[in-house]
Amino acid sequence: MTSRGRAFDAVLTDLDGVIRFYDMAELEELERAAGLPLGSTAEVAFRPETDMPLMRGEITKERWIESVADGLADRVPRACGRELGTTLAEAKFRADEVVVGLLRQVRAAGLPVLLVTNATPWLADDLALLGLTGPEGLLDDVISSADLGVAKPDRRMYETAAERAGVEAHRCLFVDDRQENVDAAVELGMTGLLYREPADLREVLASLV
Repeated sequence: MTSRGRAFDAVLTDLDGVIRFYDMAELEELERAAGLPLGSTAEVAFRPETDMPLMRGEITKERWIESVADGLADRVPRACGRELGTTLAEAKFRADEVVVGLLRQVRAAGLPVLLVTNATPWLADDLALLGLTGPEGLLDDVISSADLGVAKPDRRMYETAAERAGVEAHRCLFVDDRQENVDAAVELGMTGLLYREPADLREVLASLV
């Protein structure tokens, strides 16, 4: 522990799989109708060769949807693949209110909360829909792969986050649901948390909240 009795001075958190979760019911219905195993569309959409150009801000949403259709072209008609890709791109989502509540307590304790996410170019719109930005928002800053042109686990994402937080890397808590992203943070000296459920976050924040 440090002079102020806490192990870190900033919280850096991922978005998807930690704060944001998607409703895939409509997509799953379409996949069943097309005779595809559930999850087939996401499996194609989130392959690095399909996903990373979008996350780095190199292609549009429309081009990403076409890439999903390309990846499904050997299993379903082109129009169906495009519909599946569009449905995934426009899937409804929600914020986990327990996690949001914990992060609000972090800010109330005087620590900055920064989002560090591999994100689409329309991230700002999504954050507004989630209620995470604006006067009553949750975040002190947003580090987006689509803005930086690099994606986690590239160390530049983490270095930029620490710099914007005004905190040394070894004084940051980094929260993510992917092991490789947590490992990269730990290599830079950050405290890493592999997120699985709110209890994981509550435990590591116990001294604060």
